[in-house]
Amino acid sequence: MSRRRFTPKMKTKVVLEALKERHSLNELAQKYELHAIQISRWKQEFLSQAEGIFEKKIKTKKNEDSLEKDEMLKVIGKLKMENDFLKKSLD
Repeated sequence: MSRRRFTPKMKTKVVLEALKERHSLNELAQKYELHAIQISRWKQEFLSQAEGIFEKKIKTKKNEDSLEKDEMLKVIGKLKMENDFLKKSLD
């Protein structure tokens, strides 16, 4: 018998339902044909990494800004070199 694999979307759905606490873990386990322990592990993992969701957006924005700045500096450097070359050719 092979192991079942669950998509992140499915795990998130189960965890969010568990966080709502409208149903017990045993009821959710029966509904999704899982073990209650598995749902608890997913819930614990979700909660431990939840803080990082907001940090990643900030880091991603900084990385995008940094990449854009680097690209602009490259263009400026290239234009300066072309400008210097044209000045020398006119002399």
